[in-house]
Amino acid sequence: MNQKPAVFVTNFNPRFTGVSATTAAVCKIQKSQLGVALVGRPLSGCPSPLNKRKAIALSKMPPADKPFNIWHVRRNSEMQLAIFARDILKLPIKIVFTSAAQRQHSAWPRWLISRMDVVIATSEEAASFVPNVVSVIPHGVDLDRFSPSKDQRVSWSKTGIPGEYGIINVGRVRPEKGTDLFVEAMIDALPQLPKATAIIAGATKPKDRSFRNELDARIKQAGLTERIKFLGEIPSQDLPALLQGCKALVALPRYEGFGLTPLEGMACGLPIVASKTGYFEEFLNTSDQEEACGTIVPIEDYQTASKEIVALLSNHKLFSKLSENAINQAQQKYNVLEEANAINKVYENLWNS
Repeated sequence: MNQKPAVFVTNFNPRFTGVSATTAAVCKIQKSQLGVALVGRPLSGCPSPLNKRKAIALSKMPPADKPFNIWHVRRNSEMQLAIFARDILKLPIKIVFTSAAQRQHSAWPRWLISRMDVVIATSEEAASFVPNVVSVIPHGVDLDRFSPSKDQRVSWSKTGIPGEYGIINVGRVRPEKGTDLFVEAMIDALPQLPKATAIIAGATKPKDRSFRNELDARIKQAGLTERIKFLGEIPSQDLPALLQGCKALVALPRYEGFGLTPLEGMACGLPIVASKTGYFEEFLNTSDQEEACGTIVPIEDYQTASKEIVALLSNHKLFSKLSENAINQAQQKYNVLEEANAINKVYENLWNS
């Protein structure tokens, strides 16, 4: 590390989650703008991580030009360590927390969040559930990684998956993510879309194995085992190429805090069909028919989702319009560079306060 870090960005989860993806995208930009250290687990494109002990040691003295260090945390375990460092070890640090949840936190996270120096919310809805919000900053997408394919069919052929294009669902296989709703929508839609293959990119944890087994049985019963594929967890570096081979992304969670994967799909030119949760309605711009990037359907309504997917992929003019809108929306309004700049402004205000 060439300079003493002023900001410590934490990533304690061993799995690559949506939080990991947003942390990585922002940290990748911040490392060229200010002294930033990653603490915990490695993230692609970010500085080599420090262990917790090293981060604490480096936080004992702030940089010469700053009154204190900042720890930017996003998970309970990360808040806990930062509070310990500030309040028990009495280190000269301030804690910034990013909150995406659009529902009431349970008692322990609520107490942890109440101890944060400042809070960033990813939406106005998320801001209504937490105290001390100083800025609402939506997540952005890394446009260096996620971009439209020059030739969708060529991109798809490189995946080795049957069919001419994919309809993708990205996320862990579990009820909250609505994996079963995606499967039901595909069972209804695929007979009308003979060139499509539905793919599910996400890990199945042991506790969700019986849920996954039920989905396998349902797919087999429908006679679609060759057309609905579980890919498991996709390495983050491989996701852009997979999205570029697809023609639509479907996200039907029963609950979502923000939901980054539809934005990544949009940046690759994929129209989106999503349930009415998370931040989906805002970034799909469904209130403007001319600028919409896809469709919002009620939670649990896989039948409407299926109809929307078939309509979208059966109408070349509609598909092209929504695809172009999706690319424009991601590039003009949700560039992660804007997110990083807004977060840096929060840091500067904290240092100057």
